[in-house]
Amino acid sequence: MMEALGRLYNKVPIAAGVLISLKEAAGVQFTCTGADTFTVKSATTYNGSATNLTAITRYYTNTSTAGAAAWVDSGNVAATASVTIASGAVSFYIDAADLPAGASWVEVAAGASGLVQAETVDLFQQQNPKYLQTLSGSAS
Repeated sequence: MMEALGRLYNKVPIAAGVLISLKEAAGVQFTCTGADTFTVKSATTYNGSATNLTAITRYYTNTSTAGAAAWVDSGNVAATASVTIASGAVSFYIDAADLPAGASWVEVAAGASGLVQAETVDLFQQQNPKYLQTLSGSAS
């Protein structure tokens, strides 16, 4: 049996300000913690100039970062590039189809106190984690 890493997702544990490739996945789930504003950006190349991406249309907040509270659904919101939280966590999905033509890189920028994790999901090819393509870098 395959484990979840490599079958369902690939992960970047510390992803704030990191351009992540969506070439091998249908999208990316970002989970952010800390009192901060988290802004989604896209780029056409690694090391390319990232620009704000107005693609957040639903997000989930949680008052606990330890799993002691339920996620709260924002409901449908007007498309935005940023989400601000005062404490706890926020999680949102960016579909690769939401990126502008030619773009295959996405990042979440945070201020000084925000932490970001990224999971690329619905991998196009399931494989042993040691064979997964790197998600960030010029070879991605």
